[in-house]
Amino acid sequence: MAVHVLAVLAYKEGDRVTSAMLAGSVNTNPVIVRRLLLSLQRARLVETRKGAGSGSRLSRSPGRINLAEVYRAVEAVEPFASPARKANTACPVGHCIRKTLNQVFASAENALERDLEKTTLAGVIGMIKASCPGAAKKAG
Repeated sequence: MAVHVLAVLAYKEGDRVTSAMLAGSVNTNPVIVRRLLLSLQRARLVETRKGAGSGSRLSRSPGRINLAEVYRAVEAVEPFASPARKANTACPVGHCIRKTLNQVFASAENALERDLEKTTLAGVIGMIKASCPGAAKKAG
């Protein structure tokens, strides 16, 4: 949803966009979009103004925003997590499984972030325009 919202803002090329309009594109409630915008604002990916001229826009060009930044801004929970319940430490597998999986999961998350760093929001917009003939028009 975050990439979708940011893509709409990129399409609007600096024009401010309301949470209601963003919610219409995502097909969700504006309250959910506003919560998402707060996370994106904390990460300095968007700037939002209330009152006259209200709405949100990108804080920098789409070519300078990569998907790893977006991922870090909105992923509060680790994508790979060990179970909350402790394994049986008397078992040879149970004794070391948590430590082993933590290493595997950390490596996988690092690989994911490295891959996401290679794709910018501008790249996503380019892919949308290339694969969807109606996307050349402004979103909204």
